[in-house]
Amino acid sequence: MKLSSQYSRVNLVITLCVLLIAGIVYYITIDYIANSQLDQSLTEEIDEVTDYVKLNHRLPKPVDFDEDQTSFTTTNQKKIPRVFFDTVYKNPREKNAELGRAISGLITLKNENYKVTVVESKEATEYLIQLITGITLVLIAILLIILVIANRYILGGLWKPFYNTLHQLKAFNIADINSLDLKETSIDEFKELNGAMLSMSSRVKNEYQNLKTFTENASHEMMTPISVITSKLDTLIQDETLKSEQYAQINDIYVAINKLARLNQSLLLLVKIENDLIQDNFVLNLKEIIDEKLHQFQELIQNKHIGIICNLQDKEVTASKYLLDILINNLFSNAIKHNTVYGTIRINLTGNKLVFQNTGEVEKLNPDEIFERFQKGKNSEGTGLGLTIVKNICSQYNFKLSYYFEDPLHTFEIEF
Repeated sequence: MKLSSQYSRVNLVITLCVLLIAGIVYYITIDYIANSQLDQSLTEEIDEVTDYVKLNHRLPKPVDFDEDQTSFTTTNQKKIPRVFFDTVYKNPREKNAELGRAISGLITLKNENYKVTVVESKEATEYLIQLITGITLVLIAILLIILVIANRYILGGLWKPFYNTLHQLKAFNIADINSLDLKETSIDEFKELNGAMLSMSSRVKNEYQNLKTFTENASHEMMTPISVITSKLDTLIQDETLKSEQYAQINDIYVAINKLARLNQSLLLLVKIENDLIQDNFVLNLKEIIDEKLHQFQELIQNKHIGIICNLQDKEVTASKYLLDILINNLFSNAIKHNTVYGTIRINLTGNKLVFQNTGEVEKLNPDEIFERFQKGKNSEGTGLGLTIVKNICSQYNFKLSYYFEDPLHTFEIEF
């Protein structure tokens, strides 16, 4: 969930809770004030009745003055405190029962005690409370709607600089010479964020350029002495006066130099892949590339008497021809090098998957280590970078690479 949405939700929940509590308190307060006014009116009414008895020395007749109903009941109690309570008010005009408020007290007339009760209708008061409550609820609803609109549009506008910065970060390319295009903002936090992002991107690009220059120079400088050594070895190995022991030593050096040259090229290739420096993407037919590689590796396959079983369908992918060649080349090379004599290679290409299977050692390889750098078998003479390069190329194009073992086949699967 987005931060702005989370903030809006929390803001609305807190506002709703506060308004709900405030509404309850407001309703209780209004009800208390209305009852207080009724109680004051009832007190005045019972005082008038008391004054009438003292003045006229008789009880007034039960009449309905100003819609107030008064009743008298003889009682043996000598003291009755005045009590306010809710009761039922019988409306004589509309012939129905309504909510009412009453007061009871004691009147003494000619040594005889009477309990007097005055009842007043609460209909007008209840209507006023309901009206005030309705208006309050409408105002709360309007306030909530305004808050939702404000959070969605006004606050959404405030977050635009952040989303622009986030978009720039997602599109950030370390190899791009252009700096980040961050929009000006009046918000201090976003200004600080943009400043930090510009500073960070500048440092990263400088470090990347330094690393790129160092890698390219180091690779170039390494290839020069390797070429010289290889040339000298080519000359020495043609000398017919060499003894067999000297020839074997020179051949070992030759093999080591070739391995060093391949290692240098592989490491340089990994740097280019990891930094997305190879971007010559085209729509390519993977079946045609596999057929081409199958022809190129035919001699090595025949030397080990390996059987090939292919089931290839047309599959187009958008990728670099150079990287796709290396990907298929490394899969073929791995399947041949680690295969057994008279072994088998199965290649299955469908619309969403490429599978290479080969016979080999009967032990399952560790799937957590097999694609790491310099991980190779005990008898392998490779650089230990072939499958690492395969993994990085797959990551470059969001292909899912996996390994599993189904005796006797080691399986490498790429899902597009």
